[in-house]
Amino acid sequence: LREDEVRRGVELLYFGYTRLTRSVDELLVDHGFGRAHHRALYFIARQPDLPVNALLKILSITKQSLGRVLSDLSAKGLVETRAGEKDRRQKLLRLTDEGAAFEAQLLSAAYAAAGQESVTGFWRVLEGLIPEDERQMVMKLQGRGR
Repeated sequence: LREDEVRRGVELLYFGYTRLTRSVDELLVDHGFGRAHHRALYFIARQPDLPVNALLKILSITKQSLGRVLSDLSAKGLVETRAGEKDRRQKLLRLTDEGAAFEAQLLSAAYAAAGQESVTGFWRVLEGLIPEDERQMVMKLQGRGR
């Protein structure tokens, strides 16, 4: 690739991401939430009964910050917590029906407008940007790795 082609891709990624986050931010602000709330909703939706410790690792935030986020989401009826079956001290996270609907609303419009072929190409570019040592974690989240 020539430098101008690489720069075009970086600029499109930047402006696309900026527009995407701006539209998501508007919905989040209406509910009194921030981006950490969105990230938590997203990953809980991807893996129902996600342990709190696993979410901490994925988000790379402090336990205190995650506690505030989960408290906010629970208070609005979007996330519920239950004890683990094998270890009752373990906290498992799951979206409520209202939480699942809200999480789905946050990103659906951007993807629908682009179309499947564009989305698939975009995924390939993003996968190429992930460092090799982190790819396995991402593939596992997608159900493609072990």
